[in-house]
Amino acid sequence: MSFASERRYINLPTRQAPLPFSDAVLVGETLYLAGRIGLDPATGLVPADMQEELNLLFGGLKAVLAQADMTMDDLVWVQVFSSDMTLWERFNVEYLKHFSRDLPARAFLGSGPLFKGARFEINGIAVRG
Repeated sequence: MSFASERRYINLPTRQAPLPFSDAVLVGETLYLAGRIGLDPATGLVPADMQEELNLLFGGLKAVLAQADMTMDDLVWVQVFSSDMTLWERFNVEYLKHFSRDLPARAFLGSGPLFKGARFEINGIAVRG
């Protein structure tokens, strides 16, 4: 089996438009997750309410992981971009709710404006195991 045939490209069926990237790529037992923001699938916009945005962000991340038969506990590395570093503590409160085991390594980075006015964007790597 060639290396290229071991790749599985994952795209959620809720995508409203063709995008120039995959939601994730599974290579062997490792899943590489593209950056996600908390978009409302009905409107294609980031909700004004931050809690709703976070619910959509983590819901989307979990949906991509589920396509590879993985969960949040399979994440080994996460990178979070935030357009407002003062939201670090509030983000952490929600973030911690989504893990039942040890936490992945993580970077939390301040950014300029994010796509569609999002407050957060998250990407990562998960390993089945």
